[in-house]
Amino acid sequence: MIRLVETQLEHKELLWNLYQKYCHELTKYYDNEMDETGNYPYRYFDAYFTEPERKALLFYDDSQLVGFTMINPYSFIGEKPDYVVAEFTIFPRYRNKHMASQVVEAMFRQYPGNWELKYSQKNAAAEGLWNKVTAQYHPRTHLCEDDEVVLAFCTK
Repeated sequence: MIRLVETQLEHKELLWNLYQKYCHELTKYYDNEMDETGNYPYRYFDAYFTEPERKALLFYDDSQLVGFTMINPYSFIGEKPDYVVAEFTIFPRYRNKHMASQVVEAMFRQYPGNWELKYSQKNAAAEGLWNKVTAQYHPRTHLCEDDEVVLAFCTK
């Protein structure tokens, strides 16, 4: 059974470690640079533990951690969404098992409202996932620089 767990301060180190692995994987699509400590910086990371409008969720299938997301209300396209997917991943071992679709459906049920998300058109898997799971909400598509697409939609 899929569970979404809102992170607390005790999850901070875990989330940071997961975020680093995720960023490394994204270097296939983005020119992310490591800092002098070998980490990928995220200037808003600490804010997910201090600002109530930012949420980081850990995804579990029963007791097994399978991914995470970081959401906030800051629009990519100048609108006023309730939630924006800033980061999202399902760990490679759990892909191609419909885990991502189940997680996203649970996320939209738990947090209904106006959503935005962005993906790189270079990332065919992300493009396929997001277009599939948002189709029922008839998203508005916005093309951005660097081959990125923003989908805006309402889950209510």
